[in-house]
Amino acid sequence: MPTPEVTVGVDIGTTSVKAVAADGDGNVVARARVRHPIGIPTAERFEHDIDRAWRRNVRRAFREVSRDLDVRGANVAAMVPSLGAVDAKGRALTPGLLYGDERGRTDGGLDPAASGELVEFLRWLAAEAPDAAGYWPAQAVANHALSGIGAVDTVTAMTALPLFTGVEWDAEVAAAAGARLDQLPRVVPGSQAVGRVTGTDVVLGGGTIDAFGEQLVAGADDTGDVLVILGTTLITWAVIDDWREVPGLWTIPHTAPGKVLLGGPSNAGGLFLNWATSLLGRPTGPVDPSRVPVWLPYVRGERTPLHDPDRRAELHDLDLTHGAAALRRAAYEAAGFVVRHHLDLGQVDARRIVATGGGTHSAEWVQCLADATELPVDVVAVPEGGALGAAYLARATAGLEPSAADAARWARTARRVEPDPTWVGPMGERYERFRELTAAAGA
Repeated sequence: MPTPEVTVGVDIGTTSVKAVAADGDGNVVARARVRHPIGIPTAERFEHDIDRAWRRNVRRAFREVSRDLDVRGANVAAMVPSLGAVDAKGRALTPGLLYGDERGRTDGGLDPAASGELVEFLRWLAAEAPDAAGYWPAQAVANHALSGIGAVDTVTAMTALPLFTGVEWDAEVAAAAGARLDQLPRVVPGSQAVGRVTGTDVVLGGGTIDAFGEQLVAGADDTGDVLVILGTTLITWAVIDDWREVPGLWTIPHTAPGKVLLGGPSNAGGLFLNWATSLLGRPTGPVDPSRVPVWLPYVRGERTPLHDPDRRAELHDLDLTHGAAALRRAAYEAAGFVVRHHLDLGQVDARRIVATGGGTHSAEWVQCLADATELPVDVVAVPEGGALGAAYLARATAGLEPSAADAARWARTARRVEPDPTWVGPMGERYERFRELTAAAGA
C-alpha cells in the first residue's frame, strides 16, 4: 500500500508541543504530544525553557509524526506573544517570556495588536542579553530548529505592533527598546516558504498563531457560532456580521469571508482548572445542583474582559456542608461563566458553541460549558486544532492547495453535548452571583 501524502502541523502550547500529520482530506494519520513545564518563578512571571519547549520538543514532535510518511510540508503554530533571546545557533540566552508576564506589562492592553506587550518583552531582553544574535518568538526559534532559518510569518509579526508596521520591522521602535533590526527574525509573507526541514525535502512555512490555526479548521464560521478554545488559556470568539467595539473585548477579522470575531482570551482555562483540580483531586459522590459555591477564577489576574493583572482568585459562599466534589464542580462552572460573561458583554445572539482544544477531553468541562451558557456544544473531532490548522497552511506552502480559503472542509464534529436541565436553573442563579462578585471586585 502506498504511503499517504501528508503535511505536518506543530503547535507549541503553554504546557506541551502537539503535532499531527494529516492527509489531503484532513484525516489525522499520526499525532504526538511532548510535554514541558511552565516556569512560574514568581506569581507575576510566566516563562518557558526555550531550548526544551521551542527547540528540542518541536524537533521531537516533528520526528514522531513524520516517521515512515511522505511529508510534503510543515508549519509551526504557537501561542502569542512570546519572545526570547538566542545565540547564533538559536540556543537560549534567557527564558522565553510568555503572554501576561510582568516583564511585558503596559498600561494598555485592550487591543491585542497594540498593547505593546511584546515591545516591553524586547526592552527587558535587550537589557538582559544585549549581545544576543536574535530576539525571537517561539515560531522563529522553532523554524530555526527545523530549518536553520529564524523567521516568522506576517500574521505572527502583526501581534508585535507597533514594532511591526504591517510590512516590516520599525527601526525606531526597535532602537528605543535597545535592539537592532538584524536581531529580529526575518518576516515571511503569506504562504511563502522559509526553506526546507534540514536533511529533507519538506517545505517549511513561516508559521502562524495557534488560535488562527484553530479558527481555520473548527467550522465555527456562521453568524451565531461561538468558537471556544479549551486550552491553558480559555479563548472565546463569537462570530458576528459587523465590526463593533465592545469595552473589555477584542474585535478581530475572522478567517471566514465577511465575518468578524468578538471576544478574547481568559486565564480561567486550564491554567486555573489544573491548579484547582490538583488541590481537590477526583472526589466521588453526588453534588446537589443548588448547593455549589462560586469561584472567581482569577488565579493569575485576568485578560479579557477585565484586563486586570493584579486580580486574584476568590471562593465565595462556601460552608461546612460543601465537599471537594462541589468545589470541583464550581471550578468548571466558573470557566463556563467566563464564556457567558463574554457573550453577554458583546450582546451576542449565540446559537451554538464549537469547542476545541485539549480541554475537550474533559467531560466535566464541556458539560459545564453547555450548562453555563445554555447552548449546545459541538466538540471537534480533532482537539489539536492549532496543529491541524498549521498542517492545512503547510499544504498551501507546499503548493498542494491554492490558498487557505478552503480549510473549513477539514472541520468535523465528534459529538454534541446539550445543556442539562437539572443544572441550568441553579447555574443561572450562580452566574448572576458571579457577575455581582466580579463587579464588586472592581470590574
